[in-house]
Amino acid sequence: MSRLTDLIVQAKGKDPTLGNELEREFRALANRRAFGLNFERHAPESVELPGRPIRKGDKVRVLPPRGSTDKGDQRLWKVNRTHKQDGKRVAELTLYQASEPEAQTVAVEDLIVVAEFRDYIYPGLVSTGKVERGGDKPYHTVINGENFHALEALTYTHRGKIDVIYIDPPYNTGAKDWKYNNDYVEGDDMYRHSKWLAFMERRLKLAAKLLNPENSTLIVSIDEKEYLRLGLLLEQVFPEARIQMITTVINPKGTSRPDLFSRVDEYLFVALFGSAEVPGKLSKEHAGKRVRWRYLRREDLDSVRGSRPRQFYPVFVNSNSRRIEAVGEPLALEDDVSLVVPPTGCTAVFPIREDGLEMEWGLTGPSLMKAAANGFARATPGHEKQPFIISYLTAPNIKKVEAGELQVIGLNEDGSKVVVSVEGKLSRPSTVWREKSHSAGDYGTKLVSAFVPSRKFPFPKSLYAVEDSIRFFVEAHDSATILDFFSGSGTTAHAVMRLNKQDGGRRQCISVTNNEVTADEHKALRQQKLRPGDPEWEQWGICDYITKPRIKAAISGQTPDGDPIKGEYKFTDEFPMADGFAENAEFFTLTYETPVSVNHNRAFARIAPLLWMKAGSEGRRIDTLPDAGWDVADTYGLLTDLDAAAPYIAAIEAKDGIRIAYVVTDDDRRFQSVAQGLPDGVDAVRLYESYLTNFRFSMGR
Repeated sequence: MSRLTDLIVQAKGKDPTLGNELEREFRALANRRAFGLNFERHAPESVELPGRPIRKGDKVRVLPPRGSTDKGDQRLWKVNRTHKQDGKRVAELTLYQASEPEAQTVAVEDLIVVAEFRDYIYPGLVSTGKVERGGDKPYHTVINGENFHALEALTYTHRGKIDVIYIDPPYNTGAKDWKYNNDYVEGDDMYRHSKWLAFMERRLKLAAKLLNPENSTLIVSIDEKEYLRLGLLLEQVFPEARIQMITTVINPKGTSRPDLFSRVDEYLFVALFGSAEVPGKLSKEHAGKRVRWRYLRREDLDSVRGSRPRQFYPVFVNSNSRRIEAVGEPLALEDDVSLVVPPTGCTAVFPIREDGLEMEWGLTGPSLMKAAANGFARATPGHEKQPFIISYLTAPNIKKVEAGELQVIGLNEDGSKVVVSVEGKLSRPSTVWREKSHSAGDYGTKLVSAFVPSRKFPFPKSLYAVEDSIRFFVEAHDSATILDFFSGSGTTAHAVMRLNKQDGGRRQCISVTNNEVTADEHKALRQQKLRPGDPEWEQWGICDYITKPRIKAAISGQTPDGDPIKGEYKFTDEFPMADGFAENAEFFTLTYETPVSVNHNRAFARIAPLLWMKAGSEGRRIDTLPDAGWDVADTYGLLTDLDAAAPYIAAIEAKDGIRIAYVVTDDDRRFQSVAQGLPDGVDAVRLYESYLTNFRFSMGR
């Protein structure tokens, strides 16, 4: 709705009569109440980007004079050009989308770039340090930036790949605990709740793109200020999820409130997707219901033929026994399926819907044949376009078979296994948690103080409460990827490292935070004539002052001053905090690139970390364009000179563990030629088309 109000304002500026008519019709429509959760979406949400260079075409604000605590001019200006004047760099500005033209010339140092959330962004990352004690383990990553834009960046690297999201968003207490449109939201703001809902909805919709639809979990902590609205919002954004609310005691002594009950608890919303479930322990075992197998043909419209070149191939099914005999080579987009000749006695099956739309398989050919060889893939009668329906048992369920949580009780005629659930009385955790280890004071505030002495962070979560919450959903998945895009002091990453120590896991955590200072610090720093972007200001921000030092300290076992951390972990396992963890972590700052610089390889150094993260955040990273025209790291390769395709492919074939082969080219035919030559299991990605397309079309602008 707010986008419409912005357009109406623009229309009024050009034609007042037309603008007034549009406003009258809009108000009539707005007064009709819709079903579900109704709130004003307050567009445009925007964020200031301190430190970002001023470029022609940018939207900027003029900062108040140094030393002033005034809010300053909140209007947006467009940069027409920059030049030097009297030895200073200045920018010529015009008022953005104004009904009356207005211009001024301002020193560049007095401007700050503003990004509105309806704008396209082209993100990059700059490394700001790392800590390495984990050998070849994947890196935990910490991204300093606006979390909405960081989530957009992750749609390129981790779309559909996140196993668990744990977030502790602002509770909207009215005590200046969060900002909306660069201003703290206070208790007397009559739009406080709808601003919070708009703020959360935008981020949850992006989170939905990142969660693995087959098996993933979203956990959101909240208190009584917004739990009712959050519950409705989650149901509205995630209608396919199974959602429960948990009450958890975080302060057994209670927090007294005038004329009200003393509060001891807060809440966790848990949303389960796909086959995700809360695990339980069995008291007895016997065969139960058959386990549902997943269809191999993908159904989402992001998976039409051509999206993943190696996942459109023929499956050869024996026409009599219905056994999956073999798979053929992947077909290029222009290849005709009717020209494929199956082996004698077999039918060639492609992922084609009844309406004729060609899709992709959910597994590569080698993965399908591995499943079939183990009895975990099968074919059943289909339809005219796809004679057989191919289905398979998912990897998590195969692990449950291996762990005894599911049972194989026989074979079908086609050789596939009959897998059933294990029934019995399950002991599952309840929806009320009363654990001493979940005390936020003892295992949040005090614990953070041990790692970063004399540094304060308001209301950190109990480390063990977060660990318990995540454990339910990653205990059987030792390579899970966990995301926290309100990471605050870094508790989620700390909890994931503890879980890895307990079972030797290789789980990795992506933490997103910003470098905001508190409201009180903001005023004090302004009075010292400092501004966001100044090093003296940034050193007090959440990321630089708390998050990064805490994660470094947790891994190294030493405080920022180099002293051994005092105390012991006392939970499921006990060991000195000074031992640290055998883990790796790298810290990044989000950058904003232009499509021209990306296309011309001028932004490669800042795109490089995204390519590395997309390939798993493991091992060596290719940070510069290779002189030889190609390079192969631990989990991915990069080809910049197509004339060097042969040695590039040979190097990938000679190395285990390669997941992605990036190919820089504007020529789709040559890209397909390289893709066809790659080994099975290596995903070909075209640069920079895949990157630019993701941010042009996938953000729902």
